[in-house]
Amino acid sequence: MDISSTLVSNSTQLDNVDLMAGPRDFTITDVKVNDSDQPLAISLAEYERPWKPGVTMRRLLAAMWGAESDSWIDHRVRLYRDEKVTFGPQATGGTRISHASHIDKTVKVTLPTSKGKFGEFTVQPLTEAAPPATVLGEPTADEVTACDSPEELRAMWKVAGQERRAQIEQRVAELTNAPETTGGAA
Repeated sequence: MDISSTLVSNSTQLDNVDLMAGPRDFTITDVKVNDSDQPLAISLAEYERPWKPGVTMRRLLAAMWGAESDSWIDHRVRLYRDEKVTFGPQATGGTRISHASHIDKTVKVTLPTSKGKFGEFTVQPLTEAAPPATVLGEPTADEVTACDSPEELRAMWKVAGQERRAQIEQRVAELTNAPETTGGAA
């Protein structure tokens, strides 16, 4: 049984610990700028909470795609947890970009990582096609209820939020534990 849904942090944003199960691909649906410690909130089709990248990743995004964030909509990124990222003296981990769409070759950028220190960041082109539009966003409760395919439900589960995942798990259980009927496909 995949326990990924139980690893999600109780936070208002995508955190690096949410990527402990491995890298994930995301489609950018909106970008908002605000006046706070985390001035950029990037909405993701495949995740219920925004990604709020730190300044290093914001600089990397601008280096890849330009500073006009409206052009980032429908672009895709592969995010992963980098355990070597520090906050002060502590190795807290951080969210990093390994691949991105809308680049035609590897991008290498040297950026500040902390006071007086620099690091090279490498981003590979994300070449696989985006999932079908019906799979990109979180499924609705009605879509889950109407679905009769455990395989399709499992695909929905991958992009669903925690509450919807519980409904999907219940629906899969209903389908796999349902008595066989005559004349229908099991």
